[in-house]
Amino acid sequence: MATPIIIDIPHSLGRDEAKRRMTSRAGKLASHIPGGAATVTHHWPSQDQMSLIVATMGVEVPCTADAEDTRLRVTLLLPAMLSLMSGPIKAIVQQQGERLLLDGKSGQKV
Repeated sequence: MATPIIIDIPHSLGRDEAKRRMTSRAGKLASHIPGGAATVTHHWPSQDQMSLIVATMGVEVPCTADAEDTRLRVTLLLPAMLSLMSGPIKAIVQQQGERLLLDGKSGQKV
């Protein structure tokens, strides 16, 4: 059974800018996953939710990212074999999610 992990990434971008950044930076997600050789597929099943499948080392992790006015809520469904690593996985997603969402082109947080 999959273990849901919920990560909130606060921002002051507003919903529309958060969605714009999610769309424009989705192609960079795989390079932010430790271990390399990861693939990420994504689509928008609704106006404010991006659905993703992160695949690495033979494991697929379904995820959603819900854009809200003041936060991005990321939900991961970790397979049972990864549930023991949920703490480190949550920390990595939090850190890398903040970098992808909040870092400007100059590298400064906006």
